[in-house]
Amino acid sequence: MTPSERRETALDIFQAALRAVDPAKSVKQYMPRVLDACRERALTSGILIVGFGKAAAVMAGAAVESIPGDIPVRGIVITKYGHTKGAMLPGSVEVHEAGHPIPDEAGRAGAQRALELLAGADEKTLVLFLISGGGSALLAAPAEGITLADKQAVTGLLLKAGATIDELNTVRKHLSRVKGGRLARAAYPAHGISLILSDV
Repeated sequence: MTPSERRETALDIFQAALRAVDPAKSVKQYMPRVLDACRERALTSGILIVGFGKAAAVMAGAAVESIPGDIPVRGIVITKYGHTKGAMLPGSVEVHEAGHPIPDEAGRAGAQRALELLAGADEKTLVLFLISGGGSALLAAPAEGITLADKQAVTGLLLKAGATIDELNTVRKHLSRVKGGRLARAAYPAHGISLILSDV
C-alpha cells in the first residue's frame, strides 16, 4: 500500500467513525420509541425538551425534526458557546449558550430557566432530557448556600489538580440543585425519557 493509499484509508476510517457517533443520527434512531411512549400514555400536554451539553442543540434539532406537528413541543437547550451552529430549532425551544468547563452566569441562568419550565410540566407532559458531554458544567444550578463563584473556584481547583471527569462530577453533584437525580425530581409529576451521549 502506498503512502497515499494509507492516508486515504485512514481518512475513510476517521470519517466512518464520525458518522457512527453523529448526535443527530443517534437521537433519530430512538425517537420512534419516544413518540410511542407519548401516544401510549396519552401525554396531551406534549413534549418538553430539556437539553444540556456540547451536542444538545444538534440533538434537540434532530428530536424536533422527528416530532409530528400534532404534538406540541417546547423546551430549552443549554450548550457551549459556539455550539449552536447548524441546529434548526423552532422559537418554542429556547437556546442558551454558556461556559464550559468552568460554569458561568449564563449557565446558571439557563439552569434556572430549565427548572422554571419543569415546574410547569404536568402528568400529561413528556420531558425529553437530551444530555451530552459537558452537560455537568453547562447546567449550573448551585445548591442552597453555595454561590456560582464557589462552584467556579472548586471546579478550577479540581481541574488544576488534575481531577478526572468522574472525580469532578462526584464533587459537582454535591454542589448542585439539579445533579444526582434532582433534575428528574424537579420534573415530577411529568414522565421523563433521557437520551444520553457520553464519552465518559
